[in-house]
Parts: sequence; C-alpha cells; structure tokens
Amino acid sequence: MAFADVFPGVAARLFGASAPPDADRALVEATIEAVVDAVDPKVRAERKYRAKLEPGVRRTLEHMRAFAQQLPEPIVLSPAAWRTEPLINALFATPDAVSALLGRSRELYRFFDAPANAGCDEAHALLAMRREERKTLRPALVDGTLRHDVAQVAVSFGQHRLIAPAADWLGSRREVGAAIFRRLAALALQNILGKERRVKDLEERKAILATRLRMLTLRRDGVQRALESESGPDAADDPAVEIAQLERALQNSVDAFIDAKTSFATLEGTIDNVRRIFEAPQKHLGLETIALRLNRMGIRVEPGSSDAATDLTLQELFIGEGLRGVIAFVRCARRDMPPRDDAIRRAEKTLL
Repeated sequence: MAFADVFPGVAARLFGASAPPDADRALVEATIEAVVDAVDPKVRAERKYRAKLEPGVRRTLEHMRAFAQQLPEPIVLSPAAWRTEPLINALFATPDAVSALLGRSRELYRFFDAPANAGCDEAHALLAMRREERKTLRPALVDGTLRHDVAQVAVSFGQHRLIAPAADWLGSRREVGAAIFRRLAALALQNILGKERRVKDLEERKAILATRLRMLTLRRDGVQRALESESGPDAADDPAVEIAQLERALQNSVDAFIDAKTSFATLEGTIDNVRRIFEAPQKHLGLETIALRLNRMGIRVEPGSSDAATDLTLQELFIGEGLRGVIAFVRCARRDMPPRDDAIRRAEKTLL
C-alpha cells in the first residue's frame, strides 16, 4: 500500500479533532500496512505483527495530531508579500529571491500544469528551509557610543524548498503527513541496514582474528618444538600471552556477531526496529516553536532592547538526526509563477 493512499479520507481526523474509535482503527490499520510495505513486506509472515506494531503506530499518530494543532494558517508567498508580510521578509533577502524559488519549483509547475488543477488559481504548499546562526562582529551603539567590534548573532535562511503542493491546506497537510511517515519508516530501515553493515564488519573482524590466531598458534608450536630440542628461539618469544588475548577478542567478536545477526536477520528483529522508532516518536519527530527578534539586517536583537526589530515566531520541524528545518504553510498564486523560459534562464545564470 502506498503512503499516499493512507491519508485520503482520514486526514481531517489525523490533523483535526478526535475521531470515533472505528475511524481511528481504520487509520491505524492502513498505516501499519504502509509501514510494513516500506520496511519489509516479509514481516507479514509473523502472525502477530499488527498487534506488535499497533501501540507504536497509535502513539505516533497521536504525537502528529498533537503537534499539527500548532501549525499556523497558510500565508501568501509572493514578491509583493515580501513587502507586507514580516515572516516572508525575514525568510528571503529580496523579492527576487521569492520569484526565484517559485521559478525553480518543479512541484508547483507540475501542480498547475495538471489537467485536474486547471481551475486552481493558487496552490497550498509547505515551505521548508534551513536556519543558520553565526557569531559575527559588527558596528553597534553601546551606551550611546559607536563600537565596531560588538559580538552579534546573524540569522539567515537557506535551501528553500516548496513541498507537497495541493489545492487546499488540508490536502497539503495530508501529503506532508505521508512524507513524515515515509521518513520514519526510512529511519527504521536505516537502523536495520546499519545492523546489517555491523554484522558484515564483525564477520570480517572475526575472520581476521581467526587468521591471526592460527598464525600465532603455529608460531607457538614451533617455539615449543625448538625448546624441546634445546636449539631455537628463547622462551621469551613464546606468543602464549598474545594468543590468550586473541582468543578472548575472537570470542567477544563471535558473541557480538551472533547478537547482531539475530537482531537483524529475524522477523522479530525487524519488528523490534520498527517498534523502537514508532513507540518513541518524540525522539525522532517534533515541532519546536522558536521566538526571534530580528532587525532589518537579520541580526538577533535581545528581548528588552530598544533597537528596531521584528518579533517572529518560527516552527522548526525535525525528523531523525539529519533532517531539521523551519517550515511554514504558504499559498502560491498561479499569476506569480514566472514563465518557464524566464525561470530556466535564471537557473542557468546561477550555474555560470
């Protein structure tokens, strides 16, 4: 079952108010099957896989439903909005940067070009970007005196991307929800693949240790024969101590190899990996609210300062360790989309 098929018809229950038990049951069952398809369909050979995965899936759905309530209403994303909307002004350096993003969004062009969307004058989408902060020395007034080496924090936003365009806000949120579940399933799969790599590494280490142990054993036997014949290496060359160390290291590697292989090679091991991700969603998925005061130069202004600044509330989403970004739902008008030729020319200029 594709993840995109999980959410139609139940997105309002996921992102909205509470639902009847039977509606939640349908959502949970469909999500379990989608997760299994994404990780390893062979899990279905385990008779109780649904019962084992259900608590984690329910917990993740509840977690998503809770933080989805924090999402603000969509705002307009356009060059004109850069001049009137404080958040858009803070996220983009110039109005042209907004146009450039619209012009390089293949997702938006595909949405507006689709026959089913011929009557749509605007698309709802998720705007995602990276927030970066760096310390810098800049001129500033301190107690009425101009100083040129005041430590300040510059905040910038980059790697802008538009994701999950849809005809309405609920449709876009549904697609984002599907993408989040895909990512969580990918985290479980990465853990499994990581254990598989560890098994291979342990197997190689076991083979190296075994070879070294054989060589030292042969050397020990040669020393013993030489000592018995009273003509050969001194007894100080006896490798018995090193052999004992290698034997312990080899046994430890064998034990670790067995444990690692058992945990990834069995259906129960695969299910456990999935359960660990979905039963602790707060460790892998979250939405943080960040309050910032920025001046026109993108410099953070501390609370209580009399300097002119704009108060911003940002929503930062994290999924796993490697994916974190500021997000905002936006509305993009068809009329603000640059002609394709103009968009291509601008993209070519950036590559020169």
